[in-house]
Amino acid sequence: MIRHAGLIARRVSGIWRGALIEGPSGVGKSDLALRALDQGFVLVADDRTVTFVSGGRLYGRAPDALAGLVEVRGVGVLPRPHRALCPIDLLVRCVDRPQAVERLPDPIFEVIEGVSTRVLDLWPLEPGGPGKIRRVFEHLGVAD
Repeated sequence: MIRHAGLIARRVSGIWRGALIEGPSGVGKSDLALRALDQGFVLVADDRTVTFVSGGRLYGRAPDALAGLVEVRGVGVLPRPHRALCPIDLLVRCVDRPQAVERLPDPIFEVIEGVSTRVLDLWPLEPGGPGKIRRVFEHLGVAD
């Protein structure tokens, strides 16, 4: 299935973890992804992500025509080093204002292609957004 979402990855404790970034057009998904890339994350897919299940795990990759490309608003489409695919461990749901994020939410999960996936609601323009994604990765499975 192709989702209107970006996918970034980071190696945490020797394991690659992926964050699928979704939200309405213009909300700041690509801005969040670019800041994450600047902080050590790796591009998997920008704007469109092919999701699939293998061995009971959810994975994602870029459609062939978009592999290794990232759109930078106001600059253009640029080549970028990328991973061919990675597991998806987190769904980042971008919201349109900071007040839409609960201060202390209970863990939320969404089923994607039959796989229960942790959700992080996030205002994508928040300066600490990439750090929050990294911290969720570091604690996956600890408190779920």
